[in-house]
Amino acid sequence: MIKDKGVQQYFNSLPEDRKVAMTELRDVIVNNLPEGFEEVISYGMPGYVVPHSLFPQGYHCDPKLPLPFISIASQKNFIALYHMGIYADNTLLKWFVDEYEKLGKTKLDMGKSCIRFKKIDQIPFKLIGELVSKMTPQSWIALYKKQLRPS
Repeated sequence: MIKDKGVQQYFNSLPEDRKVAMTELRDVIVNNLPEGFEEVISYGMPGYVVPHSLFPQGYHCDPKLPLPFISIASQKNFIALYHMGIYADNTLLKWFVDEYEKLGKTKLDMGKSCIRFKKIDQIPFKLIGELVSKMTPQSWIALYKKQLRPS
């Protein structure tokens, strides 16, 4: 059930083929994401954030915004999953890359926190479910704060 009207509008605006894949991606995230994250529209796309009720400081770039964690988007040539945890945690990144390679479907197309899926029929939904289950809001907050500390 989509609670945020903006999220519902986002999904309603998608082309039918993308709507199916994006809905499945959303369902995998919602069904595997640890309790405490909230679904919102963030930066124009569905996002999963640590709400101000858990982390009052908010996002350092704009403290009025909740702390972002995961976002998903239907881009022109691909579906994107943005996962801040794999950007901040090398162990989690290595785990994901290794597990993705074991699938042997397609070459991983990835930026710092962005995983791009050009072939929507080859999105590894089960692996994404495992990925999103690995970090609680509390562990994300701790890692985020650690990353912000000057060396």
